[in-house]
Amino acid sequence: MNYTQDNDKLYRFLFQNRAVRGEWVRLNNTFTETLNTHHYPKAVQNLLGEMMVATSLLTATLKFDGTITVQIQGDGALKLAVVNGNDQQQFRALARVDGEITDDATLHHMIGNGVLVISIMPNQGERYQGVIGLDKPTISECLEDYFARSEQLATQLVIRVGEFDGQAVAGGTLLQIVPDGTGTPEDFEHLATLTSTIKDEELFGLTAEELLYRLFHEESVEVFPPQNTEFKCGCSRERSGAAIMLLPDDEITDMLAEKNGVIDMQCECCGTQYFFDEKAIEELKANS
Repeated sequence: MNYTQDNDKLYRFLFQNRAVRGEWVRLNNTFTETLNTHHYPKAVQNLLGEMMVATSLLTATLKFDGTITVQIQGDGALKLAVVNGNDQQQFRALARVDGEITDDATLHHMIGNGVLVISIMPNQGERYQGVIGLDKPTISECLEDYFARSEQLATQLVIRVGEFDGQAVAGGTLLQIVPDGTGTPEDFEHLATLTSTIKDEELFGLTAEELLYRLFHEESVEVFPPQNTEFKCGCSRERSGAAIMLLPDDEITDMLAEKNGVIDMQCECCGTQYFFDEKAIEELKANS
């Protein structure tokens, strides 16, 4: 099989005799397109990759229609790292850095004192927000602890970020005991032990079918059809124009004068530029 057939895909699977469910995702173009317009330090790039994988797996696990935001806020050189996603597995990511971050910086070196905030906005129903303390060495361990304490669900996350065939790639798996009470700790621990043996080259270079067989060939695993993942920013000329209209008229006039009659709005996530001259501003005012 050609491993690239499973690039930018998420698979859900179920252990039929173990009452444990799982997910596997690999972000290739989804990840690199997020980084294309930015020059983040390597450690920040890797963290955003981990957060994108975690967001993808969380979105699939929580099974809701709507959007999800996973963000880290801290008082270190990395002030903010945020991933926005939705149930269609469309993602964008952004970081704000103020200070020097070395390539080998750990999570805590980058953020200092900080928290991980998960916000879920379903299309129908109530909004949910969870605040997770970053008192573990990695995002994966913090999320595992969150599920164990708040949801009482044994959960394992294996997330890796690296390079394969000359391309940045991020991937991971999630195992979780089925929340109907039929799963046993022994079953979960057995499968988690097998999952923890995944090598980077397997996660990045095998198809989902090959990887699952290599790990669980003695198990009965039902694999569901995959879902595509993609980078999608969501910015638009209309949104940029609406942001300008939130400013006082005199401030808009000053901006036009300072910028030779053209206001340039650039999206932080994808780098797309939107230009508004005096005529375009007048049209915005007429339509607002």
